[in-house]
Amino acid sequence: MDTVIDAVAAVFGGESAPPRAQLRDLGRQPYEPVWRAMQAFTDARGADTPDELWLVEHDPVFTLGQAGKDEHVLMPGDIPVIHVDRGGQVTYHGPGQIVLYPLLDLRRLKVGVREYVDRIEQAVIDTLAEWNIEGARKDGAPGVYVAGAKVMALGIRVRRGCTFHGLAFNIAMDLSPYQRINPCGYQGLQVTSVLDLGGPSGMEQVKPVLVAQLARQFGLTVEDAEPLSF
Repeated sequence: MDTVIDAVAAVFGGESAPPRAQLRDLGRQPYEPVWRAMQAFTDARGADTPDELWLVEHDPVFTLGQAGKDEHVLMPGDIPVIHVDRGGQVTYHGPGQIVLYPLLDLRRLKVGVREYVDRIEQAVIDTLAEWNIEGARKDGAPGVYVAGAKVMALGIRVRRGCTFHGLAFNIAMDLSPYQRINPCGYQGLQVTSVLDLGGPSGMEQVKPVLVAQLARQFGLTVEDAEPLSF
């Protein structure tokens, strides 16, 4: 994890210390225990609770947001479907995908929800630029796209001004499970990965860049913290 912290420090150089965020790399985990831990953290946090960033790689799962329609889950087969309390429709999580959950107090950061989404998207766009990949937004469809194909999905929840859930960034993964759903509720939406776009295959190469860009967007200094037990 030192490479992640070093990358963030390089972004800020000698500037005065910005607000802190604790970084926890949870490794590979099933979806539901991490989701429940996010809920518990958000419910228990107070005005002085440091923000946290959780990195995780999930076991295969489809998640359906609060407004999600079952009709967009076409043929899940052996992959479980979990109804969750984020925005958005259905998406897939699986090995080879970086999932990053920013647990941030937006009131303390003085950031609105729309701006929060914009900054996350920009962090991913700037991460892709590290490998000369041109990412873009799409009006009315949160996330990041390259030549019309989605490489990062975004689903958030804000409770009492504090965020949970977050982004799913396809790095080097089997994309075939997306054929079992209408990704994000869009029939025929194409998805892609960083590897397929000519970028690196290793998640450990991308993580420090992504965390550094997210820290830049929100003015955070990132401190390594112990992973959680589930």
